[in-house]
Amino acid sequence: MKLFKSVVLASLSALALTACGGESGDAGGTRDSIRAVGSSTVYPFAKLVSEQFSRANSGFKSPLIESTGTGGGMQLFCAGVGANTPDIAHASRRMKASEFESCKANGVTDVIEIQVGLDGIAFASAQGGIRMNLTPQFVYEALAARPYGKEQTAKTWRDVDASLPDAPILVYGPPSTSGTRDALKELILQVGCESDPAMKALKESDEDRYDQVCTEVRSDGVYVDQGEQDNLIVQKIETNPQAVGVFGYSYLEENADKVQGLPMNGVDPTYENIANFEYPGARPLYIYVKKAHLDAIPGLKEFLAAWTESWGRDGPLAKVGLVASPDDVMARARDAALNHTTMTGEDL
Repeated sequence: MKLFKSVVLASLSALALTACGGESGDAGGTRDSIRAVGSSTVYPFAKLVSEQFSRANSGFKSPLIESTGTGGGMQLFCAGVGANTPDIAHASRRMKASEFESCKANGVTDVIEIQVGLDGIAFASAQGGIRMNLTPQFVYEALAARPYGKEQTAKTWRDVDASLPDAPILVYGPPSTSGTRDALKELILQVGCESDPAMKALKESDEDRYDQVCTEVRSDGVYVDQGEQDNLIVQKIETNPQAVGVFGYSYLEENADKVQGLPMNGVDPTYENIANFEYPGARPLYIYVKKAHLDAIPGLKEFLAAWTESWGRDGPLAKVGLVASPDDVMARARDAALNHTTMTGEDL
């Protein structure tokens, strides 16, 4: 009887999605499974929730989870409402005001924002490889295309600071479409850049110039873009003891037998240090959901409920590297996931 009810609900939901698609002007037809796109950092967590959801809800099809990068996922998510657009966008940073406006312009007017947990931007090297105590200033001066607006001349880490190893700078990291790259800019590069008071002043007088000077990464082969495959970064640094990788903390924990975290401001990238925000690279992770799809896509409401059952400190997501949000944040996220409260965008 339960399976029969699920099939009936799926049929009714497919019909609802046709209407939903028609209103937005798409020719997407119907869809009877959940589709989520976005962050490569959130991807492994979403896959685990998807697997648990599928085991507990045999009447629904397995969700389709795609790793497109945060920026690419937001673009797909905000393209419109209907069967040919995703239901969920994963993000390793908060939605930008410009993305929220793009959503509204395309008819995606009711968006549910859910912070699913925390992560850290980990700097790592191979087990037994290069070791150093980094700071945002060191990272900025090593990776900026034009540090403080001047010519980039650093070839080795020691060129940046005498306390660092006399080894070539080689960093494998995320692409410009990645939320991890956005967080790298905001949490590390900009902080390092603003160690110079002149850069703080530049931010007030010429924001475009400030963004260029403080966030543009060098393109001379020292910083190597590895696409949306964080596991590939792990492989690269594992085979080169002098290389440094930049990826989400979960990949560091998952590959602890292969790589080691590098401290930032003397603080190691660990679960506890990220949870209490002592680690400078700590950041929240999000999923965004179209409220208009909740009654149209079979299992979408149940899938959101599955997230709330998985993200606790002792839950299954913690075992694969997700850091639980503070209790008050988790309570708000649970309310949004279960009661489907939508964001206003006023504080973006």
